[in-house]
Amino acid sequence: MVYEEITWQSDGHDFSVGLDRIGTGPTILLLPALSSISTRREMQPLQERLAQSFTTVAIDWPGFGGLPKPYVDWRPEIYEQYLSYLLTHVVPNPFGMIAAGHAAGYVVKHFTQHEHVADRLVLLSPTWRGPLPTMMGGDRALFPNIAKAFDPPFWVPCSTA
Repeated sequence: MVYEEITWQSDGHDFSVGLDRIGTGPTILLLPALSSISTRREMQPLQERLAQSFTTVAIDWPGFGGLPKPYVDWRPEIYEQYLSYLLTHVVPNPFGMIAAGHAAGYVVKHFTQHEHVADRLVLLSPTWRGPLPTMMGGDRALFPNIAKAFDPPFWVPCSTA
């Protein structure tokens, strides 16, 4: 696995963002959830399996991950600009994209505004390990059943044409 850092500018700030690249073949971009405890590393088991057939790029969102997080008035348009930057300069024309949690909403919006972004799109439901168990002081017997309610896959066409 190759670790890289990119620098992205927005709102007068430079952001260092970490990414992991592994594999060969068509490129798949993996975007973790936007959560205070989510990083690109949560994608690592999936990334390693996909790397057998694809070049995989797992990248953090600015303000998340393990690198310094400058104070910024975070708002949706910043993340929309970041996603556009990724798809233009870092991972242009990926074969596929995998987005978890709230990242999926940004990706879906981007897909509706751009002619062709990727051939494949996978949206992952939240893992439920984040805020819910944290707020409740640990795991509860009910939590796996809540997560299963969101697990069934569904098909989303990638083309707007």
